[in-house]
Amino acid sequence: MARREKRTSRSTVHENHDRWMISYADFVTLLFAFFVVMYSISSVNEDKYKTFSNSLNIAFARQPAVAASGISDIKTLIDRRTVRLGEQQRKIQERMKNLVSGLSLVMAPLINQHVVNISQNKRGVVVDISANTLFRTGEASLQPSALLVLHQVATVLSTEELSIEVEGHSDDVPIATVQYPSNWELSSARASSVARLLIDSGVVEKRLAVVGLAATQPVMPNDSPEHRARNRRVIILIVSPNAERIANVGES
Repeated sequence: MARREKRTSRSTVHENHDRWMISYADFVTLLFAFFVVMYSISSVNEDKYKTFSNSLNIAFARQPAVAASGISDIKTLIDRRTVRLGEQQRKIQERMKNLVSGLSLVMAPLINQHVVNISQNKRGVVVDISANTLFRTGEASLQPSALLVLHQVATVLSTEELSIEVEGHSDDVPIATVQYPSNWELSSARASSVARLLIDSGVVEKRLAVVGLAATQPVMPNDSPEHRARNRRVIILIVSPNAERIANVGES
């Protein structure tokens, strides 16, 4: 009896008490991957999902079988999210493309005169309008000739629910009148005039934001009358849903 007890005691001494660490390490790995996934889906970027999915495959290729099930679940989540994101991106691109087409149609005469330019960037659709087309020198009241075109622009924009930013820009020639002590006041008043017309024509007020930027963002050097005229402009930016979502994530 004594020998048997001694043998049992010896086998107990050699028992590995650290085996729990293997499962714990697997759990921590999966937990880390989970939080990375949660962070990744907080903003819209299709390429990021594809890169992350590929990296996930490589990083966990040699993981123990204990973690295989959890890794597979995470990979499935990423793949499904990537597919949904791709479809969402295609719809957004089509939506913005249609918006460019609609605006280009109603503003075709001014585009042909090279006083309006419509483009698209990461932030959205940009409608760049020469201030000379909209206002008299040193004024912020819209000219009658500009009203019809802006009404048509508002008709296109009123069918959307996207945010709109109206920017006023000036050249570097100082202005100092009672009504407009500087180009800051003038550029702000011009942007406000365009915004008010959009609202009066059916664009929901809460979608609009107005900013006057004076001569701080020239597109040409202010070294000639032609270049200064190019810098005097009003920009209507229709913000892409992607840009809105990224901004909201950054604020949260």
